[in-house]
Amino acid sequence: WILLLNVFDVCLSNYSEDQCSWRGGLSQQQGSVEQISLHCSEGTLDWLYPKGALRLTLSPRLPSMVVGPSGSSSGLITACVKPSEEFHGAQLYLERDGVLELLVGDRLESSPPPRVRCFSRLPGERVALFLQATPHQDISRRIASFRYELRGDWTARLSLDSHPISSEACRPCNNTELLMAVCTSDFVRGNIKSVEEDENLRAAVIKVSATRVFRQKYALFTGNSRLSSRGEIRTLLQCGVKPGPGSFLFTGRVHFGEAWLGCAPRYKDFQKAYTIAKAAQQIPCELPVD
Repeated sequence: WILLLNVFDVCLSNYSEDQCSWRGGLSQQQGSVEQISLHCSEGTLDWLYPKGALRLTLSPRLPSMVVGPSGSSSGLITACVKPSEEFHGAQLYLERDGVLELLVGDRLESSPPPRVRCFSRLPGERVALFLQATPHQDISRRIASFRYELRGDWTARLSLDSHPISSEACRPCNNTELLMAVCTSDFVRGNIKSVEEDENLRAAVIKVSATRVFRQKYALFTGNSRLSSRGEIRTLLQCGVKPGPGSFLFTGRVHFGEAWLGCAPRYKDFQKAYTIAKAAQQIPCELPVD
């Protein structure tokens, strides 16, 4: 992945120790461009007082073969960019095959918070980001800051940036996808307490009371009770999730620090699918089924 951020020399710049993030700016020389290389699947970039340009190469240490929810492999990579709420002083473009598409404009103070933008890259495809500083006469504080994530094609169905929203993004997982999801993603068993709308994210926020947390990378489901914990899971608003009775198995991924829904069958349906697959010796991994 190459992010092209057109700028003059950034003299005051620092990498994080793990080379996942970069922070710089404040001092530039006319006509110079700093070369930046980051090597993680997620991180941040903070450009202070943007002026002119930057050239950033992302070389994440992703598996050589990316596994999708159905167990298939492809070279498709989905990238998402989440601008900070104070993103100011630059415009962010996606450049694909020489054509620029505006992703994030320079914000006014009265503008709504910028939303997450996602896009995909096919094997061998040349895709870049172009960050262009916008001229300002005053010397007020400006920072063009964003977080980035690069994931395999299993996150394509989580994208907030699907235009239009396809039926694929909201369809239930089949048994093969479900069993692969519980082997590779975070998952909990629980009940839906309520569903709320997040208008800024265009997402439904599912309030879940979890009776068992099987696996979670980050402590998003917490609680004082030994028997249950509470947390939130987001999904596309267009999928029309409604609260209902019964116990569910929720799988998903953490997306910019928030849990996003993958598969969500009723727990009894998951148990049936797992039992049948295990009897046929077709389970991708052993699971602690109640």
